[in-house]
Amino acid sequence: MSDLPINDYLPHSGRMVLLDRVVSAAPDTLTAATTIRADSPFCDGLEVGGWVGVEYMAQTIAALAGFEARARGDAVSVGFLVGTRRYDSEVPAFRVGQTLTVTARREFQADNGVAVMDCTIAIDGKTVARAQLSAYQPDNLDEYLKQA
Repeated sequence: MSDLPINDYLPHSGRMVLLDRVVSAAPDTLTAATTIRADSPFCDGLEVGGWVGVEYMAQTIAALAGFEARARGDAVSVGFLVGTRRYDSEVPAFRVGQTLTVTARREFQADNGVAVMDCTIAIDGKTVARAQLSAYQPDNLDEYLKQA
């Protein structure tokens, strides 16, 4: 399985879909890719700030959740980024023309919907950013939002 349309696995839409495609998926792991373009969201025409890497990682986690949901026959649903631990980027920005390969690998999944994910961003096969992200996906989004 490779190069699947990312829109099939994300609850995002329009310009807020920051990734281009799913490169590969396996149990507990998904790799996505995006090429930075002058008209990419958050791009100043030349580059996207390295801090946006957290959102690329979060969307890769969402794509993994969507991929797994579709495999079970369920609909893709919304999740929440709960926290980021040790986001470390070796680059201050991602330049126009660079293709980012973003991987999210599940380290831990609790019964209450909280997951801990190890994430990386690579350019030309070299890891340039890494972080551990925590995400939460409620069983029933409507009920969760009524309680919030």
